Amino acid sequence: MTRRRTVRGVPADLATILRDVGALVLMQAGLMTLTVGVAAVFREWYVALAFLLAGGVTTLFGGLGRRTFADAPDPQMKHGMVIAAGGWFATATFGSLPFLFSAHLVPPDAMATFVPAGVEYAQSSLAYFRNPLHAFFESMSGWTGSGLTMAVHEPSLPHTIQWWRSLIQWVGGVGVIVLTTAILARPGSGSYTLYQAETREERIHPSIIHTVQTVWKIFAGYTVLAIVALFLAIYLSEPLSPGTAFWHALNHAMTGLSTGGFSVTDNSIATYDSTLVETVLLPIMTLGAIAFPIHYMMLTNRDPRALFEDVQTKWLFILFAVGVLALTVQNLATPQFGEAFLGRGDAFRDSTFQFVSALTCTGFQSAPIGEWSPGGKLIVSFAMTLGGAAGSTVGGIKIIRGYTIGKGIRWQFARVFLPSSAVVNVEIGDRLLDREGMEREFSEAAIVSMLWLLILFASSLVMVNVADPSFTYADALFEVASAQGNVGLSSGITGPSMPAVAEGMFLLNMWIGRLEIIPVLVFLRSALYGLDP
Repeated sequence: MTRRRTVRGVPADLATILRDVGALVLMQAGLMTLTVGVAAVFREWYVALAFLLAGGVTTLFGGLGRRTFADAPDPQMKHGMVIAAGGWFATATFGSLPFLFSAHLVPPDAMATFVPAGVEYAQSSLAYFRNPLHAFFESMSGWTGSGLTMAVHEPSLPHTIQWWRSLIQWVGGVGVIVLTTAILARPGSGSYTLYQAETREERIHPSIIHTVQTVWKIFAGYTVLAIVALFLAIYLSEPLSPGTAFWHALNHAMTGLSTGGFSVTDNSIATYDSTLVETVLLPIMTLGAIAFPIHYMMLTNRDPRALFEDVQTKWLFILFAVGVLALTVQNLATPQFGEAFLGRGDAFRDSTFQFVSALTCTGFQSAPIGEWSPGGKLIVSFAMTLGGAAGSTVGGIKIIRGYTIGKGIRWQFARVFLPSSAVVNVEIGDRLLDREGMEREFSEAAIVSMLWLLILFASSLVMVNVADPSFTYADALFEVASAQGNVGLSSGITGPSMPAVAEGMFLLNMWIGRLEIIPVLVFLRSALYGLDP
């Protein structure tokens, strides 16, 4: 009988997982400490205390896991998937502490000062985070880049909480595991296992550490450009002070490029009602939906043809064109909305922004989608379900899987009319696959997509039965597609008054949507039966 290896009395498999999840949690403690400085700048001392306490608790648990099991073996793929799923869950859990602590530590009179002057509401949305479930929801939505929120009125949140929401989306967009791999992980196969389990297969450099560092350099550079462009657009469009315009630009650039969608305004991008702001945001959202290796090729080779040689990017633009046209026609053809759209000249403008926001999984909202027809909501739901390119910041099934399934179906039909001895190769992007390779790719794409859709439809049936009767099935499907696709567009269902069952279900939808299901299933299976075959 083989004796299992242990580390400090804990099975080696579990020790590996606890050590690496501890590293992820420690990373977040560093972000909390950074945010204390933001609280000091805005003189939000109660919130600063909340972040100090949250950072202390997070450091304690993260440090305990990392230091206690420092000698645990490097992760294998089975560990990587559990670490990915468990790491995201732990990150969302500890990320909820600043929301929860701030809501309880800020006294009512201080909380009232966060409400902007002249608004119709009197209560700060910070109060909603006294409910631990709401705080956890906000954190999970932020880290997974989902963008659905329990903060009914974002301007009534402290600046520090607004920053924290944007920061966790910005970091979570590229991937908390990718960030930690770049900073903390040791070079070697263990690093690639974590990177791969977090659903990012393509390397830019042979070294995974260098790959991740390059990704972050590109992302940070784009963020600076996005902040400048948005600042000019907002300042020219709105009667805001330069400081306020910069704050809006900073937060929306971070959540737009990361395709997260959290906002610091009451009605997302509709607050500005500005064609200029929406036009500037379109390329920012699109950049976040293009795979990072393509950005690297364009920036190093200075050749824009890389965009159109990549199958995912090419289909992203094709889908933009087809989807915008279909949504515009649908909205104009709907009697109760067509006349209003024509009167304002907004049919094409609204359809363009909302379809791009949906397909890129950003979730910025410029139009009252809750009032749209079921047909319009279904078109947007399709975009949220598919999502953008694999290897980018988006959620959804991903374009490459849809493309692979389409190619696979054509390949299966073609084989029927060929002799059994015929050799049929299939091109998927720049790869030429033989029969075995195509069957493997087709099976993976079909299985993940089928599981994704099964969970989507099952969740929508639950939602339509627990949501307010005023919401239709199209509303329920839309809201679930937004949560599971990590998008953030809402038909009006999500909010502090939604049933706890629905809120808990959305937490699961956002979690599995960010990790594309398989790592979560491996995590749940391992929790029940361990990591043995």
